[in-house]
Amino acid sequence: MTGRLTAVVAALGLASVTAALLPAPSSAAAPPGGETVTGSGYTARISRTEYGVPHILARDFDGLGYGYGYAFAQDNACELADQVVTLRGERSRFPGPGAAPGGRADLASDTYYQGQRRAGTVQRLLDRKAPLGPTAELRRMVEGYVAGHNRYLRDTGVDKLPDPRCQGKPWVRPITPLDLWSVVYNVNGVTGVVPLAPDIGEAKPPAAGADGKGRTAPQALGAIAATSGSPNGQGTAPTDIGSNGWALGRDATRTGNAMVLANPHLSWTEGTFRFYQVQLTIPGVLDVSGASLYGIPVVQIGHNRTLAWTHTASGAQHATGYALKLVPGDPTSYVFDGRTERMKRQTVPVTVRDGNGGLSTVDRTLYTSRFGPVLSSGWTTETAYAIRDAKADNLRSMNNWLAMGKARDLSGLRTAQHTYQGIPWTYTLAADTSGSTYFTDSSAVPHLTDGQLKSCARPESMEGLAVLDGSTSACAWGSDSDALVPGIHGPSHQPRLTRSDYVANSNNGLRYTNPDAPLTGFPGTYDSDPGLSQRAQLGLHMIDQRADGTDGLGAPGFTLATLRASMLGNRVRWAETGRDDVVGMCRTRPRVTATDGQEVDVRQVCATLAHWDTRADADSRGAAFWGAFFDRLLRSGPSDTWHRVPYDPARPLTTPRGIKGDDLRVQRALADTVQEFAARDLPVDTELGSVQKWAGVPLPGCTGRRGCFNIVAPDPTPPARVFGTSFLMAVELTPDGPRTHTLLTYGQSANPASPHYTDQTRLFSRKQWVTGRFTEAEIADDPALRVTTLRG
Repeated sequence: MTGRLTAVVAALGLASVTAALLPAPSSAAAPPGGETVTGSGYTARISRTEYGVPHILARDFDGLGYGYGYAFAQDNACELADQVVTLRGERSRFPGPGAAPGGRADLASDTYYQGQRRAGTVQRLLDRKAPLGPTAELRRMVEGYVAGHNRYLRDTGVDKLPDPRCQGKPWVRPITPLDLWSVVYNVNGVTGVVPLAPDIGEAKPPAAGADGKGRTAPQALGAIAATSGSPNGQGTAPTDIGSNGWALGRDATRTGNAMVLANPHLSWTEGTFRFYQVQLTIPGVLDVSGASLYGIPVVQIGHNRTLAWTHTASGAQHATGYALKLVPGDPTSYVFDGRTERMKRQTVPVTVRDGNGGLSTVDRTLYTSRFGPVLSSGWTTETAYAIRDAKADNLRSMNNWLAMGKARDLSGLRTAQHTYQGIPWTYTLAADTSGSTYFTDSSAVPHLTDGQLKSCARPESMEGLAVLDGSTSACAWGSDSDALVPGIHGPSHQPRLTRSDYVANSNNGLRYTNPDAPLTGFPGTYDSDPGLSQRAQLGLHMIDQRADGTDGLGAPGFTLATLRASMLGNRVRWAETGRDDVVGMCRTRPRVTATDGQEVDVRQVCATLAHWDTRADADSRGAAFWGAFFDRLLRSGPSDTWHRVPYDPARPLTTPRGIKGDDLRVQRALADTVQEFAARDLPVDTELGSVQKWAGVPLPGCTGRRGCFNIVAPDPTPPARVFGTSFLMAVELTPDGPRTHTLLTYGQSANPASPHYTDQTRLFSRKQWVTGRFTEAEIADDPALRVTTLRG
């Protein structure tokens, strides 16, 4: 097959290859090394290369969606079915493993999602014409995806699904286009209302004489900040759950070709945040390769022949909390501009399964204000809180990503983003074959002035999210004339930067996208200037060292090989600046007093740390101990007292750094960690991968708290979870086409029985990559190639 197809490519060109790859419906022959699936009105070919990556080839968008839906269902039918249960508001009807029938969390979630569906929220957006609603191409693609997914379920049978987690389960059912669009809408809202769905579903006015119960408003709104990827100086969870992204221009690479590094950090276990790798091709129309979140039928991070891009979580605000001043004696009415307005009420029937399997219906109520849904948290007889989400009317994201996939250069990418204004909550970093790079925050950001943020701010406002006075129109969102929808900033006011050297982001806001050209002067809703986390410092340091050739990777300038090596070098910033300080301390103090007053011999750990190369490789000896020690040190109190060089706003790229060895908290943390390892019967030189695993596979990397660039944050508490590096893409845009290496750290399938469950995890453990296959010739040359032809 390889020689024949390569000859076809050379002789006929890509457009003719379509005819060769997609036989006429009358043909009954199966392709060599593959199978033919008949009976549909769609035509597509799925070519799977090594590690199960599908390359979908079709004549039209209907067939392209059909092939993608079928291929995804082969690997992850359970995951999409599980998402659909949530989005249909049926968790109380189909409780998950370990969930109590009729559990409060499920009931609250179901109230929110059932209310959304009964209100026709997503359907109203679908009824709009493009650019506000989906384009005709996308509608056909989604319908095809649904048909392909359902075709797989029908042909395989739910009772014979390969995933034991959902085999024969009643909640695995055919999906609809509305289900898939609901997936899109839900993903768009993860830095807005979605984290608050249970809080919205639980909302009810306080009883007479009550003050309201539940979480305070700051606690509830903090759920949004925790998903935003906005960093803070201490490296807490948002620093871990974010991304690294680099776009390297002609002045930064040895070849003069632009390169892009994609490194999103998301959950390995939550289907909403897992990536799936795919190539989508309609010859002469679309040819894009990359990855998308489960259930999203377009490539979100990826490349075509001449353009590549990635995303990192934006530090901008994408939602606003509003404090409602309630009318005395009526907690469901509030005052706005001196007038009384009543909250809207929506009765939502939810089906609940009891402990005996019986079904009943519970009527619930949702409350909505002029700003958006009302929260349970903080609702008293005087105040209630509502949330306004800048993505509440956004299905445009799909238009945006499809148009980006079609774009041929940075100008085309900018046009796509300006036309649809649909990027929900991320920065964009991109490069093209001209060698230029581009950064922008084109996400949906509330139009609030700094004056409003100051004068309207409530005492419960917090970093990362404004809580404003909801009693006056003076605190309402404004708008720009070039904004596609009211209430957000338009393209003319969005941050952007074009460079020939690089743009980079590790969830560190706008300013240090490139320190030689600081992005400043934007409204506080875009950037509260949170400073640089240790991870962000390390990323910029790595780029500078590569430019100088001082990182041990050879001559100056990036190559594709040194880009990969930089990404998986597993450097630990706090260890690079502080390990020698700790070793110096323990060499002069061989016995150190622990918190319990016991003197602990630290000579062995001192020798281990001295020999450690400060890397967090899976086989590193010293990394596991250092991580436990450093986490303990962080928990001991404010960090500024043990920094050898404290933070200096005049030197944000290099401070804080180092560890004061004579600080008693440092000494206690070291001694306590030695005791901890002894209690766990772990040698102090235990390999990192022996205590940090996923499905039995040793994992490299560490958390952002420790200053790692390659984020891996496992939580072994059942059910085991991992956050961190997910889809990796290193691409060089050469005149002859893209050269790409990728890695999907958890594999293509969430099915534990699949050969693609941990196959790439094992590569990740060994710092190996998968060679990307983009052209038909490259795909055909894969010895692992398996082809499925779908046709009617």
